[in-house]
Amino acid sequence: MLTRYTAWANHRLFHALTELATDALPASRPDGLGRMLRTLNHAHVVDLIWQAHLQERPHGFSDRNTETTPSLAELQAAQARLDHWYVAYADDMDAAMHDEVVNFRFVDGGAGAMTRGDILLHVVNHKTYHRGYVAEMIYQVPARPPTMDLPVFLRDAFAQKA
Repeated sequence: MLTRYTAWANHRLFHALTELATDALPASRPDGLGRMLRTLNHAHVVDLIWQAHLQERPHGFSDRNTETTPSLAELQAAQARLDHWYVAYADDMDAAMHDEVVNFRFVDGGAGAMTRGDILLHVVNHKTYHRGYVAEMIYQVPARPPTMDLPVFLRDAFAQKA
């Protein structure tokens, strides 16, 4: 449910950013599109890092962001693909796998160990934090960010099942 919620909220936020006029989000403003994309790119890179940990392979990152920031369309498509991967991964997880400990290296090189379930929870929480940061920047435009609350997702998801 939480990975589906994350995918839903990410979709709503990216859709809202494409709806905002580009002149309302100049990259030169402190709260401009460039800063929003940089924040969302960081969250995407972190998702890639944790995906690699879950797959028990090197992630290849030496930082939690990339030197260049992709366009809104590129980042939106890449995040949607990754969100789909996380939903499928969580759907395939059984109780034993959920509690399995994964050993990994943090980007700074330090050793880490978490259960697969805790990693998924971290990925969801991390994204929620950064979507909230981008939502605050949208308020500064001024514009209204989309509603991305869990209860709204649950209401909408339940309505789709009925």
